[in-house]
Amino acid sequence: MSGTSDQLVRTVTVGGDVALSAVVGTGLVREATNRREMSPTAVNALGRGLVGVVLLSVGLKGGESLQLRFAGDGPLGDLLAITDDQARVRGTIRNPMAHVPPRNGRFDVGGGMGRGLLSVVRSHPNWREPHTGVVEIETGEIARDLAKYLTESEQTPAAVALGVGLDREGRVDATAGVMVRVLPGARNDVVAHVEANVASLPNVAELVRMGFDADGLLDHLARGVGVGERDYTTPRFHCPCNRQRALETLGLLGSEAITEIVELGQGQEVCCHFCGLAYQLTSDEVRAHYAH
Repeated sequence: MSGTSDQLVRTVTVGGDVALSAVVGTGLVREATNRREMSPTAVNALGRGLVGVVLLSVGLKGGESLQLRFAGDGPLGDLLAITDDQARVRGTIRNPMAHVPPRNGRFDVGGGMGRGLLSVVRSHPNWREPHTGVVEIETGEIARDLAKYLTESEQTPAAVALGVGLDREGRVDATAGVMVRVLPGARNDVVAHVEANVASLPNVAELVRMGFDADGLLDHLARGVGVGERDYTTPRFHCPCNRQRALETLGLLGSEAITEIVELGQGQEVCCHFCGLAYQLTSDEVRAHYAH
């Protein structure tokens, strides 16, 4: 428990009964949320989504990507988090400045997200079509909804815990998550033991503040249960946007809008919702790109 650098660690209990995963993502979430002005509740919600998508990415193979979307009716609007098999992560929330009053002294992420649908989409360039699972949002608190998705859509009983801690200035200072998945043929006594460990788990963000790293979180999940070899990955924020993609995005405005931009000669600004980078596109660039 000597460090708190970002890391995803995963393993399986001896005998193959339960898969365990733990992630510390403080740096990842801090970078992703610092790039745009956001309310504390939005920071907390997006942070949970980013860590959650990292946990769901366990098992992705080369070239695969995973998209997590909470389409809720709350003031925060849709939440989108995306990762790939290299744990490169990005995410956005529709209304980042929406204010949601605290509830019982805690951030009301559930109230901010509201009710709606949670969808998880797994994609690969070689697949004919993506694999999509959809469940109704139960709480909007992210963690319980992810567990519901795994249990109902992937037929894998699971438990998920997520935590995002903010300092007095509203900046991210601790972020973590754990996931437990019951595997086919699992022995009841092993499952019960791990379930007890999960139930006794304190707030994972507070554990990170105390100095726990991903291994330390996993040790708590595996107390009294033997585990196999551990696999490590470093999750990191990554946005693939560039000037070319910004030009292509203008196509969503339609041909009339493109013609107007070119004729007025004033150019257009395109801002990436994931990283906040703004591209100032000249009318000449737009004309050249859409000339064909």
